[in-house]
Amino acid sequence: QVQLVESGGGSVQAGGSLRLSCAFSGFTLDYYAIGWFRRAPGQEREGISCISSNNFGTYYSDSMKGRVTISRDNTNNTVYLQMNSLVPEDTATYYCAADRIPVSGKSCLRPAWYDQWGQGTEVTVSS
Repeated sequence: QVQLVESGGGSVQAGGSLRLSCAFSGFTLDYYAIGWFRRAPGQEREGISCISSNNFGTYYSDSMKGRVTISRDNTNNTVYLQMNSLVPEDTATYYCAADRIPVSGKSCLRPAWYDQWGQGTEVTVSS
């Protein structure tokens, strides 16, 4: 059974940093893509960063590229999202998701490919 549990959200001031964690079980990244997504109030869910299963490549959305880094810890089955230089527009609920998706490369940023989602962690950035 696939499980994903996010943590690390919180309230920070603009310019600050947070590291989100996604502890996963029930699958291996050898076969599953995994990604970070966010949903701001009144907006669609948006892909932030992902790790593709076919080549373990890492991909980033234009909205946060240069300010976030995705990484994984195979020993502890955890994927991280380091977020720096946060701005109020980054305020959202952040989710991790994983699935066996039939595409490669940057397509792993598309939320529609994923059926397995965590419960989300809230990030609030104040000015």
